Amino acid sequence: MPQARHSRGTTGATRSITADQLEGVLLGTAVGDALGLPAENLTPKRIRKFWSGEWRMRFMGAWGMVSDDTEHTLLVAQSVLAQPVNAEAFQRALAWKLRWWFAALPAGVGFATARACIKLWLGFPARRAAVRSAGSGPAMRCAILGACFSTDALRRRDFVSASSTLTHRSWQAEVAAHAVSECVALVVHTQGQPEPWEVMEALRTLSREEEWRDLVSKMETALASRLTVAEFVSELGLERGVTGYSLHVVPVAIYGWLRHPRDFRGALIAALECGGDTDTVGAVVGALAGAVAGGGGVPSEWVNSIHEWPRSVSFIRVLAIRLSQQGNSDKALGSVRSFWPAVVLRNLLFLGVVLLHGFRRLLPPY
Repeated sequence: MPQARHSRGTTGATRSITADQLEGVLLGTAVGDALGLPAENLTPKRIRKFWSGEWRMRFMGAWGMVSDDTEHTLLVAQSVLAQPVNAEAFQRALAWKLRWWFAALPAGVGFATARACIKLWLGFPARRAAVRSAGSGPAMRCAILGACFSTDALRRRDFVSASSTLTHRSWQAEVAAHAVSECVALVVHTQGQPEPWEVMEALRTLSREEEWRDLVSKMETALASRLTVAEFVSELGLERGVTGYSLHVVPVAIYGWLRHPRDFRGALIAALECGGDTDTVGAVVGALAGAVAGGGGVPSEWVNSIHEWPRSVSFIRVLAIRLSQQGNSDKALGSVRSFWPAVVLRNLLFLGVVLLHGFRRLLPPY
């Protein structure tokens, strides 16, 4: 299992993280997700042909909406509030939330996650619902666990594993999830942007698999050579876009975050311009950069351009405050309430806009 050598303390939940940092992780996830969503699965060349100038929200006119990357992050946060102590109980709570999330007809759900949700509805217990997949579903939703359990390495490890193995069964997906979580925990531990060598040291301990160690070495070498994010992506053979494979998404996201330290905007744009799975890469970069910047450091023009309900920006801020309060107690404070039936209507609107984007992509420029 992964070892987090930089973490201090073995008990308690969130004891040194602030509500602003939690808000930074959640809002950063939402902004990166919403900003990257319209460009998902496009090549870097076609992104440049479609849009010129500065990156802004473009999903629905000048508005942005979030996808499953943010939705799953919020489900994980809500599950921590419901079950903050025991990882197995947390996994069962997350399983029920995923069941109802799937019942609300989300658009663009990942294939592995969809199959796991179907198994849950068919009566499979949470511990047996996962399907074999190395996708990035677990990684996209676990940054908040690194924040919530930043001072508790053992509980952080157990909760990330519980979240990952609920839907995906592969060492790649689980290690990628731990990598994101450990990076956020390191931000809290260092109280700012950690040095690249600190991050590499933490990442290297997560797995003995040759593929993972090779990726960490490539990140180190690229950082030492000051390669741009696009050049690092090219080194990985992903010139046409970052795939949804967890060991493509996470190294690119972490590299973008380290290559543009303390620069939320620069890190996010550099990663999104690489194309491919832009919403997930954006969500992970946003979470990492948001952990450093805090809620107040996430660009306000992007935050204010997210139009969501009932999982609105205001809802996210309330959730961050509740999580910070939960960090001072092992007694469950309970989830933040929202009007669930509205999610179905919201998802129908979201699906309609997704279809419009799909038809638009059939037209020039190619």
